Amino acid sequence: MNQAETKSDVQLAVFQLDGQPYAIDIEKIKQIIRPLKITKLPRAPSFVEGVIDLRGVVLPVVDMRKRFSLPSRGEAESKDDKIIIVSVAKKIVGIVVDDVTEVIPMAKNEIQPPPRVVKGVEANYLKGVCRYHDQILMILNLDELLTAEEKIQIAAIEKSPTDVEERNMK
Repeated sequence: MNQAETKSDVQLAVFQLDGQPYAIDIEKIKQIIRPLKITKLPRAPSFVEGVIDLRGVVLPVVDMRKRFSLPSRGEAESKDDKIIIVSVAKKIVGIVVDDVTEVIPMAKNEIQPPPRVVKGVEANYLKGVCRYHDQILMILNLDELLTAEEKIQIAAIEKSPTDVEERNMK
């Protein structure tokens, strides 16, 4: 494969929410972990589950089902959840998803702009859509996942946010 072909591809991590596949550019992912004990926070936004302590770094955790107004899963089902540690607007955040299934290469020219509304997910949350098996794969735009006000609230949750923490999570 030549260099021009490599630049035209992106690697996407595919995950599931309520039976629907979504994807994130793997360059935004720091790691994928099994759920840790989440400490609830009073007065946090409704989609923020709380915080986790990941190797001494306190990270806010966003429940993607709540973020997208999807029904919650039962306790037995949620034991299979995964937390994807991602960079969102220069902050490190955990996002709870039902499952992470695979990493796939996708040619950039196969990614189309998102429609205005896709199954209740606001278009600004989406970077694009593409064909995946026999479904539409929605590619999330993590930097738009939170509003400006929510980013401020998330920043207030973090114990001592620094760029050093982001570098340490890589």
